[in-house]
Amino acid sequence: MDIRPLTKEFAVSPQIDVAHIKEIAGAGFQSILCNRPDGEEFGQPEFEAIEQAAKAEGLEIRSIPIISGMITPEALAEFDAALKDLPKPILAYCRSGTRCTMLWAAVEHGRRDDSEIIDRAAKAGYDVAPLVRQMQAR
Repeated sequence: MDIRPLTKEFAVSPQIDVAHIKEIAGAGFQSILCNRPDGEEFGQPEFEAIEQAAKAEGLEIRSIPIISGMITPEALAEFDAALKDLPKPILAYCRSGTRCTMLWAAVEHGRRDDSEIIDRAAKAGYDVAPLVRQMQAR
């Protein structure tokens, strides 16, 4: 598992598999948030299989599938609601963790200092500086 914390309550990961669910629960996560559409890549686990395994471990789980590079205002609102509603800590996953990190950065913009958002993402291995600059320009 490649779990990358952004805050105490939120971490991201590349694609998970059913075999990872016990480890995720054992690490103390209470919820899983999937930001990857089914069928994006041949051989990836279907959300339904992850969902069944997560529920069997007592984890909450939600899917907000985002096509890479196509973050909509509606998707941001759903993601923000999930961060507020799901029990914490939350593990979000997509293909590489980048999409989840970009969504987090977008909803945290205006709540956290932009330099903190950039720094937290960078420590997790993601570059959100271009996105933050784009949001600052609006």
